[in-house]
Amino acid sequence: MEKPTLEITNPAGIYDPRPHGYSHIASVSANSSLVFVAGQGGSRTDGVLNDDFRTQVSIVFENIALALKSKKLTMANIAKLTTLVVDYDEAKHEILIEESNKIWPDQKFPVNTLIPVQRLALSGMLIEIDATAIG
Repeated sequence: MEKPTLEITNPAGIYDPRPHGYSHIASVSANSSLVFVAGQGGSRTDGVLNDDFRTQVSIVFENIALALKSKKLTMANIAKLTTLVVDYDEAKHEILIEESNKIWPDQKFPVNTLIPVQRLALSGMLIEIDATAIG
């Protein structure tokens, strides 16, 4: 069986999204399996939500990485993210970019849709991200 492939690209003629921490296109080979990770919040197993946005972002990415590890995958296997942010502003945008650059220093960022929201499922939850990965 052929190894599954994930190709991240940013075609000419569309602005370069990498400074904003995402890519335009994720192409996945047909023989791949898809792994869907439910929206992850900024708490660990204790359920405590820190009121610091950066801390929650970091924990969200840790939770996604743990979920993927259970399927023998890494953050490099992510094709698509959906990011929900409470009270989104430029400062939060910069934090997302900085944290994304730590995870994907090669700037092969997954495709990402960012949606500003008024509230999430739990009081104090500032961010939620779901992921689609390939294996």
